[in-house]
Amino acid sequence: MHTATVQSRRPPTGTQEWAASNVNIQDGCEHDCRYCYAKTMAIRFKRATAQSWITPHLRQHDVDRRYTKRDGRIMFPTAHDITPANLDPCLDVLTRMLAAGNEVLIVSKPRVVCITRLCDTLLPYRDQIVLRFSIASTDDAVLSFWEPGAPAFTERLDCLRLAYAREFATSVSCEPMLDANPDALVAAVRPYVTDSIWLGKINRLRNILPLNCPGDAAAVRRGAAIMASQNDTAIRALFRRHHTDPLIKWKDSIKTVVGLAHPKEHGLDI
Repeated sequence: MHTATVQSRRPPTGTQEWAASNVNIQDGCEHDCRYCYAKTMAIRFKRATAQSWITPHLRQHDVDRRYTKRDGRIMFPTAHDITPANLDPCLDVLTRMLAAGNEVLIVSKPRVVCITRLCDTLLPYRDQIVLRFSIASTDDAVLSFWEPGAPAFTERLDCLRLAYAREFATSVSCEPMLDANPDALVAAVRPYVTDSIWLGKINRLRNILPLNCPGDAAAVRRGAAIMASQNDTAIRALFRRHHTDPLIKWKDSIKTVVGLAHPKEHGLDI
């Protein structure tokens, strides 16, 4: 069982900024993102290899377990996406978590077939849900390199429009930012966002790439270019452009650069 419920004294980072606990139901993900930290950890602890991660293994015991009311918001999932292959068990688990009275942050690189069914199935629990879609670039060439199995930008935007039209709370995660300038992405998604647009730097890439895609010189070269484009000067300029926008929120990687206070509790989503 991959859940996180214990709060430490350190300021929350990563998914801890968004939720008090998390739930996942599989190891591996067919989207096979080059920068995926969950993949890195699975390789490091011998639960997967760089080659096997793309073939997910459903953890049936986590699907079948009893889900009760928890303190704080639950994030689902954190270590894989919701895809046509795992949609049925994902909806099963989500329905039971929501029926128990939980508030759930659903995060994924969305596909229309999945989000259509998700909105239909979970409509009775709409007030307990925030849908946060991962959209790191408007450029399909960039997305297809870093997230080779994931949907194109237009499909993700269509999913955002769909969820917005169904009156779900909608949010976008642009972490990691894969474009040197995310302004075009912010402009494209903003009309369909009711909750927040999160911006964050690419993290831990020097440690991730050797494990996730060993020998991939193109990933190393392109990763270095992204990291260089996210220097402190560029991040401060990004903050100046958007800091008055009430929908924009800043991940811990940017808070540190621009001097924003870090939340002291997990799951405050601020």
